[in-house]
Amino acid sequence: MTKQNKAFKFRLLPNKDQEVLLAKTFGCARFVYNKMLAERQEIYKKYKDDKDRLKKQKFPTPAKYKDEFPFLKEVDSLALANSQINLQNAYKNFFEGRTEFPKFKSRKNKQSYTTNLVNGNIELKGSCIKLPKIKLVKIKQHREIPADYKIKSCTISKTKSGKYYISILTEYEKEIKSVIVQKVVGLDFAMDGLYVESEQGEKANYPRFYRQSLDKLAKEQRILSHRKKGSARWEKQRLKVAKLQEKTANQRKNFLHHNSKELSSNYDAVIIEDLDMKGLSKALRFGKSVHDNGWGMFTTFLGYKLKEQGKQLVKINKWFPSTKKCSCCGAEKPMSLSERIYQCSCGYVADRDYNSAINIKNEGLHLLALA
Repeated sequence: MTKQNKAFKFRLLPNKDQEVLLAKTFGCARFVYNKMLAERQEIYKKYKDDKDRLKKQKFPTPAKYKDEFPFLKEVDSLALANSQINLQNAYKNFFEGRTEFPKFKSRKNKQSYTTNLVNGNIELKGSCIKLPKIKLVKIKQHREIPADYKIKSCTISKTKSGKYYISILTEYEKEIKSVIVQKVVGLDFAMDGLYVESEQGEKANYPRFYRQSLDKLAKEQRILSHRKKGSARWEKQRLKVAKLQEKTANQRKNFLHHNSKELSSNYDAVIIEDLDMKGLSKALRFGKSVHDNGWGMFTTFLGYKLKEQGKQLVKINKWFPSTKKCSCCGAEKPMSLSERIYQCSCGYVADRDYNSAINIKNEGLHLLALA
């Protein structure tokens, strides 16, 4: 039996007083993060050339600011402690070369904070959830959390359209047995339909929700640009734009969940290319299409859904010549982006993406055999 984590996301329905306290907590968590970051930046600038002294430096904690700024005592102390942990993780990722130097948080960005379960301070009670400082808040719990799942922490967030959500992280024990790999599929990333699979050459037929909403979104954003910023009419129009963007994001997420669920149910292993989507969008100027597809989100969903069942998501090297290689005879030839049909000298003819998906599957099978 191994310990597993699973998050459940629900809609929160706070009253007016609770909304005020939530706003204070979002603000204080951000305030403390920025204060600690400013001090750590000074320390880093001073000792960046002397790594040994840099490691010995004592960094600030949220407790340091409570006397100077008494309003910090009004909110959940665990929310402030998690801001410190988030900053430490940001620095760790920077030093290990995974991200850029930590940046200051803005109130214009996502509003959220995390709190932890300590001495029963978080508890589900009927149609409400008890949270530190905020007490009982109404919750739309559309599915049950199993009784053997233990709550570890909660992340409360507010969207730009003014909706509140809570993500409840749970821990449970489960024995995951590795499945014998029998059914395998290769997926080739497709700009216009998310992917093409290797078995029948079928496309995911992603509806391109963002592209569908572009005209309406442009119209609403145009109206917003003519409103006086901060006025009641500006705020009303801002909410319209935010709701439209939110709807597109939810449609995309729903489609990707259903698709990844179907693949993880039908196959024991899924083979994909380890693509650099950020680099791809910049190099080929396909930013909007890459953003619309949500390939990174799709592979994340696919990965954990397969893992829960003891199945595998295999990533092959992004430099593997899946497009240039003939899936029939193995010969290679250059292919321009405009060529949509693969024609080999051996007589093999197939859709470019379908041929690539078969090559990805074959390379994945090779890697599985070596493992």
